[in-house]
Amino acid sequence: MISQEFSTSLPELWAQGDVVARATLALLLLMSVTSWTVLVVKLVEQVRLLRQSRQAMAALGNCLSLEALPEDGLFFAIAQSGLEALRRHDGATIELDRNAMLSLGLNRALARSLGRLQGGLAALATIASTAPFVGLFGTVWGIHHALTAIGRSGQAAIDKVAGPVGEALVMTALGLAVAVPAVLAYNWLNRRNKIAGDSLRDFTAGAHVLLLAGRVSERAEPGQRPAVAPVLASRTA
Repeated sequence: MISQEFSTSLPELWAQGDVVARATLALLLLMSVTSWTVLVVKLVEQVRLLRQSRQAMAALGNCLSLEALPEDGLFFAIAQSGLEALRRHDGATIELDRNAMLSLGLNRALARSLGRLQGGLAALATIASTAPFVGLFGTVWGIHHALTAIGRSGQAAIDKVAGPVGEALVMTALGLAVAVPAVLAYNWLNRRNKIAGDSLRDFTAGAHVLLLAGRVSERAEPGQRPAVAPVLASRTA
C-alpha cells in the first residue's frame, strides 16, 4: 500500500510542479543514478584488484615474476615502473643513487594507483552531503506554492492543504532516499579501498627489495622461458 501511494504521488508531483520543482526532481534522479553507477563500477574494480593481489603476492616469492601479473593491472604497472626506473639509472651518464631512483619510480606508481582507487568516491561524498538539502529545497519550494495557492483562494481547509503539502514533503523523502545509499556506499567502498591500498603497499615494498637485488623475471616472448632481466644487474666498479 505504501509503495503504491508513493509511486502514484511522483507522477502527480511531476505533473503539478513548475520548472524549479521538475529540475529538482531531475537533479535527485541524476544523483541517484550516479551513486548507484559508482557503487557498481567501484565494486567490480575492487573485486578484480583484490583477486589480483593474491596473484601479485604469489608472484613475488624469491623472484618477482612479471609473467604472473596481468598486464592491465595496477600491480604490473608498479613493477614495470620499478624496472623503468632502474633502466634509466643504468643508462644515465651521471652517477645516481640506485636505491633512490628505484624508490622514486615505485612511489610515483604507487601514488597513481592509490589515486585511481579513490576515483568516484568524491562524487559519492558530494551526493551524500548535498542530496538531503536538494530535497529540502524542493520541499520548501512546494510548500511556498501551496501557501500561495491557499492565500489566493482564501480556503485553508485540510483537504486543500494536505495534497500540495504532502507532495512537497515527498521531496524530503526523495532527498533522503538518494543520500542514505550514497553514505553507505561511500563508507563500504572506502573500507575496501583501505584493504586494497594495503595490498598495493605490501607488494611495492616486496618488489622494491627484489628489484634492487636484480631478482626479477620479465615477460618472455612466446616459446621462450622468462629469465632474470640483465638490465637489473648492479653496476660493477
